[in-house]
Amino acid sequence: MNEYYWVGSENHFMDTLSVQKQGNITIGRFGGNSLAGQVKNEDGCLIWQNEQEDWEFVILLDAHHTAESAKLIVQEFSKRKGSLKSLLSGSPKEAFKNIEDRILQIFQNPEFLASCRKVNGSTSCLIVLRKDKYIWWFSVGDCILYLFHPELAKLGQYQVNQRRFFEWIGQVNTFELPVPCYSSGRKELRKGNNHLFLTTDGLIECPGLPYNHPEKVQKEFLDRSNEYAVQALLKKIQSHNVRDSTTIISWFVESDQEASLPCNQ
Repeated sequence: MNEYYWVGSENHFMDTLSVQKQGNITIGRFGGNSLAGQVKNEDGCLIWQNEQEDWEFVILLDAHHTAESAKLIVQEFSKRKGSLKSLLSGSPKEAFKNIEDRILQIFQNPEFLASCRKVNGSTSCLIVLRKDKYIWWFSVGDCILYLFHPELAKLGQYQVNQRRFFEWIGQVNTFELPVPCYSSGRKELRKGNNHLFLTTDGLIECPGLPYNHPEKVQKEFLDRSNEYAVQALLKKIQSHNVRDSTTIISWFVESDQEASLPCNQ
């Protein structure tokens, strides 16, 4: 079992690039340029991997005002680690249903909602579970999940979730609404090499817009290692004097299983 937790208030990586490998996942962080006015990093992440049971569970957080809301979510999932991981040991169908039900329970729990009211600020939250040849995702706010694969690229499909503005968890909380607003979904991976790429919006909103289209992100990985490409992405936005912090989580999944095709093929 591989586990990793981080919140930007603990290590801000301001004016500093950080690229590290955690199991088969590469984590890239840049806290922003102080000369551009950056004074803090409010991102966060949680990563669990189980190679034997063939899954990765990732949370990416992009908080606003302070990192308290991101830290609260990391702490909440950490303390429930045992029960959450037990839900992931079954089939993908069972795991996806059970994890979504449990996450909705967590975010609507009265004690958690009370804790959210006490924090300073709110966070976007993107959760991704990959098991076997499928991914499940749960999104509140504007973090991004790309899935890069040649068959999808030919059809111009890269982004899995849609960025949703005016959604957060924390002091302002979508789960306080009479009808909580979030998005979730499931997707089959294609046969061959699938590249899962999560990022906060600092990457795509960087001055000069070097990565405002997913094709530009994908090109950095051609004939490069995961770590080298993530480093190149962060170096480019650093050179463009980006202020906002950026956190990237990137990994590859090789599937030898046939994927769905049109009935006329």
